[in-house]
Parts: sequence; structure tokens; C-alpha cells
Amino acid sequence: MPSIRGIKLRIKSINSTQHITKAMNLVAASKLQRAKAKLSQNKAYYEETKRVMASIAAAGRNVRHPLMTPRREVKNNLLVVITSDRGLCGSYNVNVSREARKFMRTVGNVYNVISVGNKGKEFFRRRKKKVLETFTGISENPFYDDAAVIAGMALDLYRNGTVDCVYLAYTEFISTISYQPKIMRLLPLEAPETVSVSGMIYEPSEEAVLDALIPKYLETVMFGALLESAACQLGARMTGMDAATDNAGKMMDKLNLQYNRARQGAITQEITEIVSGANAL
Repeated sequence: MPSIRGIKLRIKSINSTQHITKAMNLVAASKLQRAKAKLSQNKAYYEETKRVMASIAAAGRNVRHPLMTPRREVKNNLLVVITSDRGLCGSYNVNVSREARKFMRTVGNVYNVISVGNKGKEFFRRRKKKVLETFTGISENPFYDDAAVIAGMALDLYRNGTVDCVYLAYTEFISTISYQPKIMRLLPLEAPETVSVSGMIYEPSEEAVLDALIPKYLETVMFGALLESAACQLGARMTGMDAATDNAGKMMDKLNLQYNRARQGAITQEITEIVSGANAL
């Protein structure tokens, strides 16, 4: 049986850990509320931008725009993966990274990676994938300018022929305890078949309108994915720290019971030794 001193040290250590996990839970909960509010504010703009862009893309279906025309031979792909900079957020990073890797195996070809967050960079470098760029410090609280930089880099790589397709791997926010990794194609842009486009008129030209709108559309999609992933990350961290706090409490209850039994045993032994000594005298 462990010594009383050893048990006391374990109780003290677990109690300190519980204070840390509880504080992290509260911080994550506070950040999550701000992230959800930010996501909600952007949602309407994001959905409307997608609808308008889909209509314009469908109306220009017959236009041979370079950002909407699939290339005959696809040799290199780019995958933008959104993860976190830090751990302690459950299976959040593992789920999106594994989904991205599964997608790579399914589609084939050579893949280059742009990682948002250190965890994605570490995951793919361990698997010998080429990580072109890593963006850190933005995964929990992204801004539109961050999305514009990432989308601009992906667009430049596509335009100069370095990559032939651009995909985005992120985590869709469903609820605080529910989230789903997703993969979507960004470039070449797909024109929906079911969108109504009657009465659509382009000024000054179809190509000029698409040239101006497609980059903005990519920035908006990237920003929406960053916001959703941030909310998922914080929700996962809050849930994980809540579970860790509960587990620490259960461990302390068991150790307190063990401590009391050990203490009672020690007192009983001392009394027995005193009585035995008195009888011997």
C-alpha cells in the first residue's frame, strides 16, 4: 500500500491539475461564446455570397474562365488544412487531419499542403507531405484579413500553374459537442446545375465580373471555414477540459478514501503497539 505521504502528494498534484483544467474550461467557454457570435454574424453574409456567386457562375457556365475551367491533366493538388496551434482539444485535430489524409489517398496525385495551425503542419510533415506554408496564431480568433492572405496564396499557386486543383479541409460547426470534418473544392470553381439564372446581365463583361468576384468569393469561403473551425476547436477544448476536471474529482475522491484508510490503519497499528508494549511491561 502506498505511504500516507505519497498519497497526500498525489492528492495535492491532482488538485493543482484540476484547478488548471477548470480554468482552461472557463477560458474556452468564454472564447467559444465570442466565436459563436462571430460565426453567427458572418453566416448570413457567407450564405448570400455563396448564392450570388453560384448564380453568376451558373450564368457564365459557357464562359471559358481560367478559374472555372478544369485542367486536362491534374498533376499537383493543394490542400489547405485548418487545425489548431495547441492540443488539449480532444479529437478535433486528429479528425480533420485523418479526413484530409483519407481524401489524399482517394483522389491520388501529388499533394502540397498549406496548414493553418501547428498541429496540421506536424501531422503532414511526419507523413512526408510538403507543407508550403504554416499560419499560426489565428486558429482561435481569425480575421477576414487572415482569410484573404491564405486565399490569395492559394489563388496565386493555382494561377501560376504550381497546382491544378485547390481543396479545403476544415471542421463544420454543428453544436458545442458536435462537429464534422469536411473537404470542399475551391478551384477550379464548380458552377451548380440547379441555379436559376434568368435575366442575368454582365457589365462590363462576363470575364471582368468573374475576375473581380471569384477572389472575393474564395476569401469569404475561407473566412467562413476559419470561423467554423475556431468554434469547433474551442467547443472541443471546453468539453475536454470539463471531462478532465470531472475525472480529477473522481480520482481525488478515491485517493481521499485510500488516504483515510491508510491513516486509520496507521493509527490502529500505533494503538496496537502501545497496548502490546504496556502488556509486556
